[in-house]
Amino acid sequence: MTDVNLESGASLATLQRQLPALAHPDGSPVRALVVDDEPMLAELVAMGLKLCGWEARMAHAGRAAVETARDFLPDVLVLDWMLPELDGLEVLARIRAWRPEVPAMMLTARDSVDDRIQGLASGGDDYVTKPFSVEEVIIRLHRLVQRAGMTAQDADELVVGDLTLNIRTHQVARGGQQIELTATQFNLLQYLMENPQAVLSKAQILDCVWQYGFSGQANIVELYISYLRKKIDAGREPMIHTVRGVGYVIRPAG
Repeated sequence: MTDVNLESGASLATLQRQLPALAHPDGSPVRALVVDDEPMLAELVAMGLKLCGWEARMAHAGRAAVETARDFLPDVLVLDWMLPELDGLEVLARIRAWRPEVPAMMLTARDSVDDRIQGLASGGDDYVTKPFSVEEVIIRLHRLVQRAGMTAQDADELVVGDLTLNIRTHQVARGGQQIELTATQFNLLQYLMENPQAVLSKAQILDCVWQYGFSGQANIVELYISYLRKKIDAGREPMIHTVRGVGYVIRPAG
């Protein structure tokens, strides 16, 4: 049990309330295949996903994982690297041969930089090392599925990379960490996130966020962009960028 931390961050029950509900457009639940040769660890991750409304199946060896995937057609994979029969990278390669779009998280005790590079270079979309927090794993899996675009998202929620904004509840989070914004900061971020990858001029931002013309007030946009950067980007890879002489753009980090 030293490989799991259930005490850090929000409890599973809190996550159930906070995370956006994910489902396929037909209403069917998201499907996750959890593969680990330690049944208790696999059960803990699967249990957490089920609490969030997902369907989860488990496998404890490489060949069983491939066979289960063919029957279950998972939307996301959680793979230990060191498995009996076939290792996690071989399992991923075999599943990707006929289901190339499925995202995968490596969940493993192999924690060297070289291991991370090999795991990601071999097709892993995320890499979490043991010991791990179940809550963090669930948040990361939500983000993987959201970015893959396979689910019907809550119409009230905007998602850009690992940043989420809920228009109805006014909650903002990056990587699962809640961010407090003033009303104007929230409106500015909402406008940027409604137009991801688009460069927005200061005049456009003034007109849509403050509802008055340019009138030499460009400095207020610069000021509020700096406020947002301190809250959204501080200590993280930046998402809000300046396009010199044109305006501002928000895009996923990386």
